[in-house]
Amino acid sequence: MSWTGWVAGWVTGVALGQSPATLEAVRLHRSDAAALAQAELVACEKAKCPDAGRLGLLAGTLVLSDGDAAQARDLLTRHAPPAPLEAFHAFYLGQARFYAGDPNGAAKDFERALEKASPALAVRARARLGESLLDAHRPKDAAPVLESAAAAQPTPELLFQRAQARAATGNAAGLRADLKTVALRFPTHPYADEALARLAALKPSVKLTLPEHLQRVREFLSDGAPERAEEELATAEKRSLVKGAPAQAQVALLRAQVLFARGKREEAEKALAVARKGPPDIAAEAALVVARRALRSDDNEKARKLMAALDKAYPSQAAGEEGAFFAAWLDLQGGRFEDAAKSFADYEKRYKGSRRRDEAMWFRALSHIRLEQYAKARQALDDLVTAYPKTSMAPQARYWMARTEELGGGKPATVGLGYEAVISAAPASFYALLATERLRELGRTPPAAFPQPPKQLTLPRPPELELAVALTRAGLFRDAADEVQSRVSGLRTADQALPFAHALLQLGEFGHAHVVAARYLWGRAFGAKAPDALAAFYPRAFAQAVETEATRQALDPFLVWAIMRRESAFRPEVMSAADARGLMQIIPPTATEIATKMAEPAPAPADLFAPERNIRYGAWYLAQLMKRFAHPALAAAAYNAGPKAAVRWTQERGTLPLDLFVESIPYRETRGYVKQVVADLYLYHRFYEKDGTQARLAMTVPAPSTDGVTF
Repeated sequence: MSWTGWVAGWVTGVALGQSPATLEAVRLHRSDAAALAQAELVACEKAKCPDAGRLGLLAGTLVLSDGDAAQARDLLTRHAPPAPLEAFHAFYLGQARFYAGDPNGAAKDFERALEKASPALAVRARARLGESLLDAHRPKDAAPVLESAAAAQPTPELLFQRAQARAATGNAAGLRADLKTVALRFPTHPYADEALARLAALKPSVKLTLPEHLQRVREFLSDGAPERAEEELATAEKRSLVKGAPAQAQVALLRAQVLFARGKREEAEKALAVARKGPPDIAAEAALVVARRALRSDDNEKARKLMAALDKAYPSQAAGEEGAFFAAWLDLQGGRFEDAAKSFADYEKRYKGSRRRDEAMWFRALSHIRLEQYAKARQALDDLVTAYPKTSMAPQARYWMARTEELGGGKPATVGLGYEAVISAAPASFYALLATERLRELGRTPPAAFPQPPKQLTLPRPPELELAVALTRAGLFRDAADEVQSRVSGLRTADQALPFAHALLQLGEFGHAHVVAARYLWGRAFGAKAPDALAAFYPRAFAQAVETEATRQALDPFLVWAIMRRESAFRPEVMSAADARGLMQIIPPTATEIATKMAEPAPAPADLFAPERNIRYGAWYLAQLMKRFAHPALAAAAYNAGPKAAVRWTQERGTLPLDLFVESIPYRETRGYVKQVVADLYLYHRFYEKDGTQARLAMTVPAPSTDGVTF
């Protein structure tokens, strides 16, 4: 689903054998996709149409994905494929033969696929060839193939298969290494337990050390399997590996994390008490776990005490440094600005090598701003840009240097030059937008952040994309995505990337175009301010759907694009760890609530990958947020952190001007989110609206309505 297929059936000059309905069913992985493809194949065969090869390829791959390998084999052998897709046809026929129990036949197909395979397909075909040869009891033939495949793509499957080939060819050391890698790096994979069993069966047997058991525990926790992590700890203890106070403390610390993940708070706290009696490094980490939990629970008073205690008890440990930083940060959040300024200044002196030192300088400056100590704030900001000229916080430091100069009674001409410098140096930033508004307040005409708007070029399609287009025409969207990504990885310069990005824009592949631009065209867009590069960064993606839904909801369409750009970078297939899906990153429960409000049937989770539906739900939700919050910064904050949090922040800090309000949002992620969305919103206005340069950002924070959307 990575290749969107949005334009399938509409791209100029692309004729399709499959109907748009079938392609949409394939793209969304709908259960009726295989049946639709087979019906179209039968109709094509009766009519003797020229697309039978392409239709047969799609029908065969879909039936194969449904688990019927024998039928897939029959479908794939009925018709010769189109010339560009011969390698893919051989690959999927090999898959079908393999799962139908014919590994030798599969090996021949995979060898045929490799003869004409693109680099992306070759990686997959080589891996399956090695597996087929191994399954056909030809380990000597499989060994060199699997050596190459596993080196290129060290997946648990390939590593395990290579281990088998190494065993059959007498490579005992390689066998042990591969089995151990599978067991340690991929403990939740089905092959991991078998790898452990095979290690134990070797002569002499190979058993895990305590550090290796603990590595598996961490991997289990990372993969969301705390029950398995707890079993792993029990295994290590049963084998009497946990010897001595340091080991016991280390195990106790991990056990606490496991128990917290399992919701066993009391037991977890007992384990932490054991860990805190261990060596300083483990005791410090255990104390930090306690402090972080207090911080996450919004018990800021308790968290402040715990963080300060960390700093005092473990000044030479990483946990002590983190404690010092967050103790100062909690002073800032609690409105104790004098204390915060002193604490951050102390932090800067004591932790000169800290990765957070530039951030501490910024927060020291913010503390002085809140105290209206503008000269001290400017000094802190000057210290920041002098010590860290390339910091990502340079635009905000330079904006606030100009702003504090203005607040301290500086001359408009001097202040104006400061604001203009921000616009010139960081034209796409939130701070360029703020500087523009401040210049207008001074009665000065702001310089144009970008002299020309984005310009999409009409260029010949690079030949490297032809295979991806052919795969899209056949409905093989995942394969098309692999091809595009493989070709993108081969780009090296902006001159190579520019025509590639514009070809993707012409195909409606806005997400892939944005990836190319972000990787290769950044300097051209934001340094040289070239309109052809800007087009890939700020496309009017899925324009018909966005404009239709924005009109229906009386919503600014540019806000939809700004949110879409931040949420998914225009990629319909994106799914987050929290199960947020699609262009506007909507989670299924929220989609169900939105559908209910819109008097529509609840969507299936897969439906959220459909651009039209995702945009419809996202536009409705954004419109409700704007009705309640009446300011794009607040609507963006609510979209990211939820309406309840946005209401709370306006109640606590709503009297601040917008620039200080945004800087005071306590969630780091939401601060960054709001800044980017609001900056992008006004860039879209200036790029694409007739009078967009006149669009104004309200610098006061309105009180939200007590009624309105709450989810």
